[in-house]
Amino acid sequence: MAPGRAARPRLDRQFVWRFLNIQAVLFSKSSSQNALMFLTLLIIALLEQLVIYQVGVIPSQYYGVLGNKDLSGFQKVTTVALMLIVLNSVLKSFDQFICNLMYVNWRKTLTEYLHGYYFHGQVYYTLNVLHEEIDNPDQRISQDVERFCKQLSSMASKLVISPFTLAYYTYQCFHSTGWLGPVSIFGYFIIGTIVNKILMSPIISKLVQQEKLEGNFRFKHMQLRVNAESAAFYRAGQVEHMRTNRRLQSLLQTQRELIGKELWLYIGINTFDYVGSILSYVVIAIPIFSGVYGDLNPAELSSLVSKNAFVSIYLIGCFTQLIDLSTTISDVAGYTHRIGELQEILLKLSRNQDDSELPAKWDLNKFPFICLSDFSVSEEQMCSSDTAFLLEQVSLSAPSSEKLLIKDLNLKVTRGNSLLITGNTGTGKTSLLRVLGSLWESKQGNVHMLTCFGPHGVVILPQRPFFTDGTLREQVIYPLKEIYPVSGSADDERILKFLEMAGLSDLLTRTGGLDQPVDWNWYDILSPGEMQRLSFARLFYLQPQYAVLDEATSALTEDAENELYRICAQLGMTLVSVGHRSSLEKFHSWILKLCGAGKWELMRIKKD
Repeated sequence: MAPGRAARPRLDRQFVWRFLNIQAVLFSKSSSQNALMFLTLLIIALLEQLVIYQVGVIPSQYYGVLGNKDLSGFQKVTTVALMLIVLNSVLKSFDQFICNLMYVNWRKTLTEYLHGYYFHGQVYYTLNVLHEEIDNPDQRISQDVERFCKQLSSMASKLVISPFTLAYYTYQCFHSTGWLGPVSIFGYFIIGTIVNKILMSPIISKLVQQEKLEGNFRFKHMQLRVNAESAAFYRAGQVEHMRTNRRLQSLLQTQRELIGKELWLYIGINTFDYVGSILSYVVIAIPIFSGVYGDLNPAELSSLVSKNAFVSIYLIGCFTQLIDLSTTISDVAGYTHRIGELQEILLKLSRNQDDSELPAKWDLNKFPFICLSDFSVSEEQMCSSDTAFLLEQVSLSAPSSEKLLIKDLNLKVTRGNSLLITGNTGTGKTSLLRVLGSLWESKQGNVHMLTCFGPHGVVILPQRPFFTDGTLREQVIYPLKEIYPVSGSADDERILKFLEMAGLSDLLTRTGGLDQPVDWNWYDILSPGEMQRLSFARLFYLQPQYAVLDEATSALTEDAENELYRICAQLGMTLVSVGHRSSLEKFHSWILKLCGAGKWELMRIKKD
């Protein structure tokens, strides 16, 4: 969707729907602790309101005992007042404590929920690389969720108790002033709500825009951090300075516009605050000037006015608090739209991926390629490890382009028949591997994978090596969560052997041991060649049946490349390689040459 045509976030039905969907996550059966804390908060807030009411009527009691010069009554009222103040302080502190706990638990629940869909299959790849409908998913998960939970928890206590306080003080106000008091106060609140909704609508859309620009500004700094060395070689400090400042200026301009729009909201909020304080005395004055309390003496009238003033002022205060939450609500609404949009996209992508992974039927006898013997299996055998991939009339192009890279490709990759993929730049070599790895969908035709990803299955080494945070052991066994297939010293010996086979014996000394935490970035400390060698050490450890290598030795010498390929063959791996060196042909049985414009050639490699 083009930015200019994007739906403008507002306080509307979509906001309510997205907010309720998020609440369904926060208070699902699996997060009963959140519901328990919410119930505890409600109980404490009710107790707090009871104490506040008792504290609020104490001034009226002081007017009575002081007007009558009652010393013992004064001492009693003072003692009760001090006890209530201490109790109120304790309850308020527990109120804030539970709100803070709710913030932590809400953030945990919502973040883990989003993580569950974000890391489901290849959703994170699709969302970051292929999907253009949503910006900065990382910011939405890490930053927007945190701010949403923080703001929501800050007003949770006020919102949870509001229905009870409004009902109780409306009754008390009606009892003290008649119907005119509650009607006047409710009318005041309705007008305030309408005005603030009008003032909040542009703030919400501007807040969403600000968060998007915040993400873009942070991404620019992250981009420079990751590619600092390359930028330094280019001496690109000035141009990156200019471009980063450009993003900063765009962000600051949006923030200035947001501040300008918030000014009118603040004016509205402050105006209603002060009008409310005057309105309370107007409501109290009506029955006084109409003669309802004409039979009371000055001391009794002062006590009654103080009590009625507290009830009216507190009722107005309840409404004023809700109006004062306008800025917080506008923030929550902005974050709700961003998180809700992410939630909808994640659910959609997850469902699409589940649908695409449903098993399909195909005829294996249609593929006479890369097979030294007749091959025929039943549907029950379609997960056999003797075959890795089946491609039937596959045509593909880049997701954002209509340019045809490969047309009508038929291919069968079987055990013991390694395949070398060659071709000029831009002919679709890496694109084909993305289709094999289920990252891209083919334009037409069917792609079937008959061997699972992972150890003893298929492992793909991408063109750019990937290293996570963690120890040397964790880099070698990645993406496994724990050592495999043996534990203890035996596994240590395997890792050390494979590091030596990959030519990285000195790396153990540099890290201080397999399990020694390191505080460096692996991309900064390792050379491109060392990164590729460490990727091969990982491959040796996993020992898959099939290894898909996307120019995985491009930074190594021909001799080093030959040695690593020789070890792969020695470990019994069937290779699917993208490469340019003719020396690779001796490690493969077939060669697939991509000629561009959809053309391709498949040939058996003649062994000398």
